[in-house]
Amino acid sequence: MERLQKVIAASGYTSRRKAEELILNGQVSVNGKIIKTLGTKVDSADQIMIDKELINRNPKKEYYLLNKPRNTISSLSDTMQRKTVVDYIDTKTRIYPIGRLDYDTTGIIILTNDGELANHLMHPKYKIEKTYIAKLEGILTKEDIIKLEKGIKIDDRKVEVKRFKVKRKNIEKNTSIVEITIIEGRNHIVKRLFESLGIHLMKLSRTGYAFLNINDLKSGEYRPLTIKEVKKLYSLK
Repeated sequence: MERLQKVIAASGYTSRRKAEELILNGQVSVNGKIIKTLGTKVDSADQIMIDKELINRNPKKEYYLLNKPRNTISSLSDTMQRKTVVDYIDTKTRIYPIGRLDYDTTGIIILTNDGELANHLMHPKYKIEKTYIAKLEGILTKEDIIKLEKGIKIDDRKVEVKRFKVKRKNIEKNTSIVEITIIEGRNHIVKRLFESLGIHLMKLSRTGYAFLNINDLKSGEYRPLTIKEVKKLYSLK
Protein backbone atom coordinates (compact mmCIF):
# COMPACT_ATOMS: atom_id res chain seq x y z
CA MET A 1 0.00 0.00 0.00
CA GLU A 2 1.27 3.47 -0.92
CA ARG A 3 0.02 6.99 -0.36
CA LEU A 4 -2.24 8.26 -3.12
CA GLN A 5 -0.25 11.44 -3.83
CA LYS A 6 2.97 9.42 -4.12
CA VAL A 7 1.37 7.03 -6.62
CA ILE A 8 0.10 9.95 -8.71
CA ALA A 9 3.57 11.51 -8.72
CA ALA A 10 5.17 8.17 -9.65
CA SER A 11 2.74 7.87 -12.57
CA GLY A 12 4.24 11.01 -14.07
CA TYR A 13 0.94 12.87 -14.08
CA THR A 14 2.32 15.69 -11.94
CA SER A 15 4.56 16.42 -8.94
CA ARG A 16 3.62 15.19 -5.47
CA ARG A 17 2.90 18.73 -4.31
CA LYS A 18 0.51 19.32 -7.21
CA ALA A 19 -1.04 15.87 -6.65
CA GLU A 20 -1.89 16.93 -3.10
CA GLU A 21 -3.64 20.02 -4.47
CA LEU A 22 -5.66 17.88 -6.90
CA ILE A 23 -6.74 15.60 -4.04
CA LEU A 24 -7.79 18.49 -1.79
CA ASN A 25 -9.72 20.02 -4.72
CA GLY A 26 -11.76 16.81 -5.16
CA GLN A 27 -10.34 16.07 -8.61
CA VAL A 28 -9.07 12.58 -7.74
CA SER A 29 -11.12 9.40 -7.44
CA VAL A 30 -10.14 5.85 -6.46
CA ASN A 31 -12.36 3.06 -7.81
CA GLY A 32 -15.03 5.64 -8.62
CA LYS A 33 -15.00 7.35 -5.19
CA ILE A 34 -13.77 10.95 -4.80
CA ILE A 35 -10.89 11.15 -2.33
CA LYS A 36 -10.13 14.41 -0.50
CA THR A 37 -7.97 13.07 2.35
CA LEU A 38 -4.20 13.34 2.06
CA GLY A 39 -2.38 10.18 3.05
CA THR A 40 -5.07 7.84 1.72
CA LYS A 41 -3.37 4.59 0.76
CA VAL A 42 -3.98 2.57 -2.41
CA ASP A 43 -2.72 -0.73 -3.77
CA SER A 44 -1.66 -1.84 -7.23
CA ALA A 45 -5.17 -2.99 -8.18
CA ASP A 46 -6.90 0.33 -7.45
CA GLN A 47 -8.03 2.45 -10.39
CA ILE A 48 -7.06 6.09 -9.99
CA MET A 49 -8.69 8.83 -12.03
CA ILE A 50 -7.93 12.54 -12.21
CA ASP A 51 -10.73 14.67 -13.63
CA LYS A 52 -12.28 11.39 -14.85
CA GLU A 53 -9.11 10.43 -16.74
CA LEU A 54 -7.55 7.08 -15.80
CA ILE A 55 -3.86 7.48 -15.03
CA ASN A 56 -1.16 5.16 -16.32
CA ARG A 57 0.66 3.88 -13.25
CA ASN A 58 3.66 2.50 -15.12
CA PRO A 59 4.72 5.06 -17.73
CA LYS A 60 8.15 5.22 -19.30
CA LYS A 61 10.01 8.08 -17.67
CA GLU A 62 11.25 10.93 -19.87
CA TYR A 63 13.63 13.76 -18.98
CA TYR A 64 14.48 16.83 -21.05
CA LEU A 65 16.62 19.95 -20.65
CA LEU A 66 15.26 22.95 -22.56
CA ASN A 67 16.84 26.34 -23.23
CA LYS A 68 13.66 28.31 -22.61
CA PRO A 69 13.10 31.22 -24.98
CA ARG A 70 11.88 34.63 -23.84
CA ASN A 71 8.11 35.21 -23.76
CA THR A 72 7.28 31.57 -23.00
CA ILE A 73 5.08 30.26 -20.18
CA SER A 74 6.50 27.67 -17.75
CA SER A 75 3.35 25.56 -17.57
CA LEU A 76 1.38 22.89 -19.42
CA SER A 77 -1.07 25.31 -21.03
CA ASP A 78 -2.06 28.96 -21.06
CA THR A 79 -5.52 30.55 -21.14
CA MET A 80 -4.14 33.36 -23.34
CA GLN A 81 -2.84 30.83 -25.89
CA ARG A 82 0.77 31.87 -25.38
CA LYS A 83 3.50 29.36 -26.14
CA THR A 84 4.52 27.11 -23.26
CA VAL A 85 7.75 25.23 -22.53
CA VAL A 86 5.95 21.94 -23.26
CA ASP A 87 5.25 23.08 -26.83
CA TYR A 88 8.97 22.86 -27.64
CA ILE A 89 9.35 19.17 -26.72
CA ASP A 90 8.53 16.56 -29.36
CA THR A 91 6.83 13.86 -27.28
CA LYS A 92 3.35 12.40 -26.84
CA THR A 93 4.02 11.83 -23.14
CA ARG A 94 2.40 14.16 -20.62
CA ILE A 95 5.43 16.05 -19.26
CA TYR A 96 5.66 19.20 -17.17
CA PRO A 97 8.36 21.65 -16.06
CA ILE A 98 10.19 21.28 -12.75
CA GLY A 99 9.75 24.68 -11.16
CA ARG A 100 9.32 27.71 -13.35
CA LEU A 101 11.03 30.60 -15.05
CA ASP A 102 9.29 33.95 -15.53
CA TYR A 103 7.67 34.73 -18.88
CA ASP A 104 10.55 36.98 -19.99
CA THR A 105 13.36 34.92 -18.38
CA THR A 106 15.39 32.57 -20.58
CA GLY A 107 17.57 29.55 -19.91
CA ILE A 108 17.64 26.11 -18.31
CA ILE A 109 14.44 24.36 -17.36
CA ILE A 110 13.92 20.62 -16.88
CA LEU A 111 10.76 18.86 -18.09
CA THR A 112 9.77 15.34 -17.12
CA ASN A 113 6.94 12.98 -16.23
CA ASP A 114 8.85 11.77 -13.15
CA GLY A 115 6.96 13.24 -10.22
CA GLU A 116 9.37 11.88 -7.64
CA LEU A 117 12.32 13.65 -9.24
CA ALA A 118 10.29 16.87 -9.51
CA ASN A 119 9.42 16.66 -5.81
CA HIS A 120 13.06 15.95 -4.94
CA LEU A 121 14.46 18.91 -6.90
CA MET A 122 11.84 21.40 -5.70
CA HIS A 123 12.11 20.49 -2.02
CA PRO A 124 13.85 23.33 -0.12
CA LYS A 125 15.92 20.96 2.04
CA TYR A 126 18.04 19.82 -0.94
CA LYS A 127 19.17 23.39 -1.69
CA ILE A 128 19.58 22.96 -5.45
CA GLU A 129 21.85 25.67 -6.85
CA LYS A 130 20.62 27.83 -9.73
CA THR A 131 22.96 30.18 -11.57
CA TYR A 132 21.78 33.26 -13.47
CA ILE A 133 23.30 35.90 -15.73
CA ALA A 134 21.57 39.24 -15.18
CA LYS A 135 21.75 42.52 -17.06
CA LEU A 136 21.19 45.41 -14.68
CA GLU A 137 20.38 49.06 -15.13
CA GLY A 138 22.92 50.56 -12.79
CA ILE A 139 26.35 49.93 -11.32
CA LEU A 140 26.59 47.98 -8.07
CA THR A 141 28.60 49.58 -5.27
CA LYS A 142 30.92 47.66 -2.93
CA GLU A 143 28.25 48.05 -0.26
CA ASP A 144 25.64 46.47 -2.58
CA ILE A 145 27.90 43.48 -3.22
CA ILE A 146 28.59 43.02 0.50
CA LYS A 147 24.85 43.05 1.21
CA LEU A 148 24.25 40.42 -1.48
CA GLU A 149 27.02 38.18 -0.22
CA LYS A 150 25.76 38.41 3.37
CA GLY A 151 22.22 37.62 2.25
CA ILE A 152 19.23 39.93 1.86
CA LYS A 153 15.87 39.33 3.51
CA ILE A 154 12.88 39.14 1.19
CA ASP A 155 9.52 38.80 2.99
CA ASP A 156 11.38 38.21 6.28
CA ARG A 157 13.37 35.30 4.86
CA LYS A 158 17.03 35.63 3.93
CA VAL A 159 18.04 34.78 0.36
CA GLU A 160 21.28 32.83 0.50
CA VAL A 161 23.66 33.90 -2.29
CA LYS A 162 26.18 31.12 -2.87
CA ARG A 163 28.30 32.98 -5.42
CA PHE A 164 28.30 36.44 -6.99
CA LYS A 165 30.48 38.01 -9.66
CA VAL A 166 30.40 41.23 -11.68
CA LYS A 167 31.30 40.11 -15.19
CA ARG A 168 31.08 43.45 -17.01
CA LYS A 169 30.06 47.04 -16.41
CA ASN A 170 29.45 49.91 -18.79
CA ILE A 171 29.81 53.26 -17.06
CA GLU A 172 28.61 55.24 -20.12
CA LYS A 173 25.40 53.24 -20.48
CA ASN A 174 25.07 52.72 -16.71
CA THR A 175 24.59 48.95 -17.06
CA SER A 176 26.16 45.85 -15.51
CA ILE A 177 26.32 42.16 -16.34
CA VAL A 178 26.52 39.95 -13.24
CA GLU A 179 26.46 36.25 -12.41
CA ILE A 180 24.62 35.09 -9.30
CA THR A 181 24.06 31.63 -7.82
CA ILE A 182 21.24 31.08 -5.31
CA ILE A 183 19.28 28.15 -3.90
CA GLU A 184 15.91 29.93 -3.95
CA GLY A 185 12.82 29.07 -5.94
CA ARG A 186 10.47 31.89 -4.99
CA ASN A 187 8.73 33.86 -7.74
CA HIS A 188 10.71 36.82 -9.15
CA ILE A 189 13.33 36.29 -6.45
CA VAL A 190 16.34 37.50 -8.47
CA LYS A 191 14.45 40.57 -9.64
CA ARG A 192 13.35 41.32 -6.09
CA LEU A 193 16.90 40.92 -4.78
CA PHE A 194 18.21 43.67 -7.03
CA GLU A 195 15.11 45.83 -6.54
CA SER A 196 15.87 45.79 -2.82
CA LEU A 197 19.15 47.53 -3.72
CA GLY A 198 17.40 50.04 -5.98
CA ILE A 199 18.70 48.32 -9.13
CA HIS A 200 16.42 47.55 -12.09
CA LEU A 201 16.73 44.08 -13.66
CA MET A 202 16.69 44.42 -17.45
CA LYS A 203 17.30 40.82 -18.59
CA LEU A 204 17.70 37.47 -16.87
CA SER A 205 18.86 34.05 -18.02
CA ARG A 206 19.35 30.86 -15.98
CA THR A 207 22.60 29.32 -17.18
CA GLY A 208 23.09 26.63 -14.55
CA TYR A 209 20.89 24.19 -12.64
CA ALA A 210 22.85 22.09 -10.13
CA PHE A 211 25.62 20.58 -12.34
CA LEU A 212 23.70 21.14 -15.61
CA ASN A 213 24.37 24.01 -18.00
CA ILE A 214 23.21 25.35 -21.36
CA ASN A 215 26.38 24.46 -23.34
CA ASP A 216 25.56 24.59 -27.07
CA LEU A 217 21.76 24.58 -26.79
CA LYS A 218 20.31 27.53 -28.69
CA SER A 219 17.13 29.27 -27.59
CA GLY A 220 14.19 26.86 -28.02
CA GLU A 221 16.44 23.80 -28.38
CA TYR A 222 16.37 20.85 -25.99
CA ARG A 223 18.01 17.51 -25.36
CA PRO A 224 17.15 14.39 -23.34
CA LEU A 225 18.98 14.02 -20.05
CA THR A 226 21.26 10.99 -19.86
CA ILE A 227 20.68 8.17 -17.36
CA LYS A 228 23.86 9.27 -15.58
CA GLU A 229 22.54 12.85 -15.26
CA VAL A 230 19.18 11.65 -13.90
CA LYS A 231 20.90 9.48 -11.29
CA LYS A 232 23.11 12.40 -10.32
CA LEU A 233 20.06 14.65 -9.89
CA TYR A 234 18.48 12.05 -7.63
CA SER A 235 21.69 11.85 -5.57
CA LEU A 236 21.82 15.60 -4.83
CA LYS A 237 21.66 16.31 -1.10
